[in-house]
Amino acid sequence: MTLHRPVLRAVGLTKRFGSVVANDDVSLDVAAGELHCLFGENGAGKSTLSAMLHGELQPDAGHIEVDGRRTDFRSPADAIAEGIGMVHQHFVLARALTVIENIVAGTSRSGWRLGLTEARERLSRLCGDLGIAIELDAPLWQLSVGEQQWVEILKALYLDARVLILDEPTAVLTPQESGKLFGMIGKMRDRGLAVVIVTHKLREVLQADTITVLRRGRKVGTLDGRDATVESLTRLMIGGDLASSPARSSNSPGRVAVQATGLMAKGSWGETIVDDVSLMVRSGEIFGIAGVAGNGQKPLLEMLAGIREPESGSLLIGDRQLEGLSAADFMRAGVGIIPEDRYAEGLVGPFSIAENIILGRHRSKDLCRGLFIAGDRVVAKAEEAMRRYSIAAPAINTPVSRLSGGNAQKVVLARELDQASVLLLANQPTRGLDIGVVATVHEELRRKRDEGVAVILVSEDIDDLFDLCDRIGVMFAGRIVGIVSPETTSRDIVGSMMVGRAPAGGATCA
Repeated sequence: MTLHRPVLRAVGLTKRFGSVVANDDVSLDVAAGELHCLFGENGAGKSTLSAMLHGELQPDAGHIEVDGRRTDFRSPADAIAEGIGMVHQHFVLARALTVIENIVAGTSRSGWRLGLTEARERLSRLCGDLGIAIELDAPLWQLSVGEQQWVEILKALYLDARVLILDEPTAVLTPQESGKLFGMIGKMRDRGLAVVIVTHKLREVLQADTITVLRRGRKVGTLDGRDATVESLTRLMIGGDLASSPARSSNSPGRVAVQATGLMAKGSWGETIVDDVSLMVRSGEIFGIAGVAGNGQKPLLEMLAGIREPESGSLLIGDRQLEGLSAADFMRAGVGIIPEDRYAEGLVGPFSIAENIILGRHRSKDLCRGLFIAGDRVVAKAEEAMRRYSIAAPAINTPVSRLSGGNAQKVVLARELDQASVLLLANQPTRGLDIGVVATVHEELRRKRDEGVAVILVSEDIDDLFDLCDRIGVMFAGRIVGIVSPETTSRDIVGSMMVGRAPAGGATCA
């Protein structure tokens, strides 16, 4: 395709936080009608650069140009006024409001009253143009995570964005939704919109027209998407070649570690969200669960972790019957859980790395002397975790709210992998992570499997499931509709099962 003139230009942007240089003399051009990808490891400076382009941060050196004019953004409002929109990885939405209220409230178009009639007409046209099916009057809390992503995109376009910055936009989307998003991006480009996408997924990076690679805050290369390869991008990103993935383990699974029978759960309105689910997982096995978001995966894992009490059914973990008992009882039985949302469910932002490492274990004998927490033991445990998982932070007393997404996830991993001696539950553990951290997560999940722990992995990334799992169960409408072997089943079959379409001849059970 033919690209147009640059609509957005960064010239020598530098940003420091104390002694840390987050961006160092970074320049790039974004053209109208272009898909421009920012690529790099967590902590490479992508989020800081995006924040400066959207006015959330001001550079210490360098400047930004829009349509060839130097522009000083003092706030996101300044950027929005210039047509720069942004969709954050962690959504900025009000759960109590409806879709249309979230889009219109607080905008310059709302005035002293929302004026929803005009907004509804405009949004309906946008939805039609982009192929988005969403109920504008639905409360946000009723929407799946993927649908909330559409709301964020609609809000930016409603505000006449000419440049749309998408931070990890497919981290919360299924393969089908991801394909739909890139179809939408194609339509935006055809209309002359510039799209900047921050992603760690190489399959998506390779769809870009231009790729800017960052490493340790500096731009290390700009590639034409037509010339880029997985190998060239990996070398630029990490400064070398990524170690190859180990072959699938030939170890035979051991005794039954998890036996769930007839588990049922109900939602906020009394509707059935987990419907008569039975499964068996052995020690030394990774059992995957595939499914579109909102089909019962999360409440199923919550029941397996003791966070949610089942309406009916039985649950045996190890040699203990646990249904109806507390989450603390599940922890004592050797269950660890990596939650779907690391910030909302896995970490306490203002708490330090050390405090988050011992969450839920602060009464354990190995961390206490009598009735009191032994500070030296906590320090030793936290420092060991930082070394083992390469957590990039100044010190163990750093609040986790200051960590990048990848380093925050490593804190959760360090705690829960240490906790899980019988069963590890992992819900979207690689969401929003770069390929280096993904490789670390994969390595640790395999290690737990090889130690004889049963691992249940929930992921909307089919590649994760096929790379890691011994068996894959597919959930649809709260039920497990089939269990397949990744060695004898295609990704297309699993994708069809995820949306309720049974493959011809049925799935091969494993």
